[in-house]
Amino acid sequence: MSSWLEALQAAASRNETCVLVTVAGIQGSTPREEGARMVFTATRQFDTIGGGHLEWRAAETARKMLADSDSNRRPTYLERIALGPSLGQCCGGVVFLAFEIVDQQAAAMLEGLARGRKDGVNLWRAVPFESSAPSLLYESDGVCCEANAADHGLHAGMFRVASKTHIARDTHGQRWMLDLCSARLPQVVLFGAGHVGTALVRMLSMLPCRILWVDEREDMFPTDLPAQVTIDATDVPNAVVAKAEPGAYFLVMTHSHSLDQQLTEQILRRDDVAWFGLIGSMTKRKQFEHRLQDRGITVEQLNKMTCPIGIPGIYGKEPASIAVAVVAQLMQLWELRAHNRKDSPLVALNPQA
Repeated sequence: MSSWLEALQAAASRNETCVLVTVAGIQGSTPREEGARMVFTATRQFDTIGGGHLEWRAAETARKMLADSDSNRRPTYLERIALGPSLGQCCGGVVFLAFEIVDQQAAAMLEGLARGRKDGVNLWRAVPFESSAPSLLYESDGVCCEANAADHGLHAGMFRVASKTHIARDTHGQRWMLDLCSARLPQVVLFGAGHVGTALVRMLSMLPCRILWVDEREDMFPTDLPAQVTIDATDVPNAVVAKAEPGAYFLVMTHSHSLDQQLTEQILRRDDVAWFGLIGSMTKRKQFEHRLQDRGITVEQLNKMTCPIGIPGIYGKEPASIAVAVVAQLMQLWELRAHNRKDSPLVALNPQA
């Protein structure tokens, strides 16, 4: 499944016009949160804003925009949809959907967003509703990414105090969608490109995280990986532990117990790891604990190791079963962080933010 950004980049490379639909605001109970996005081409859609009648309504509007050949067509459109009265959905809330024509002229913006995602840098998209001006990219401190940009009535404070996508008015009273494109997603450092590792990457690549996938065997990696997966085919996987960013989530499942132990020791010696999971049984855990204590690893450090991995209740040994259990475990950790830091969704996903 392509993400909204990957879908837009692919369309831009084909010189194909699309419509990007963004949940710009919500009131009450709704299927998705602010910032949820999906892309419509003339024949396909990518990602989701919640499914059901809401998505059907969005598709109808997007197709009409794509079919309009008038050069003076509106490039952006904001629609308020009451889910109960308008669509008969039981959520009962209100969704504000922003529709944008995205064509070849947006290539620079898409490249900027892709760089931000790769580098872990949050960016804001400023999308005007009442003018034909192009969308702009802003840094998290409110500085426009476009050199010598004209004064559009947007000031830095509008970006600095906000933590999610929303609708705002500039100093001239014009409406904009300020869309937070968060790149500060959890980094999962996965050692091992075997069957379980491959199944894990397939599932994790559909979730909001970044994956650093490490193995000595270059021929083990698939060729069709999404942009959020970075491969490190290295003869010294131990060196990757030190390079991983603070607050990373580590998973160790290599083809070698000896390498597993080396990686485990290095990971446990770091004091800034968000979570560490080691594939294996209780027998493997006890063996590792005994050997690592002989090498100076303390009981307190060993308590930071999760082994066996996966949520309780899923005991299948098939790669897909293990992957489901482990991904669910990671999602619980990420949800817990979000719940504990409701005031800052970015910090919830990035402990170093």
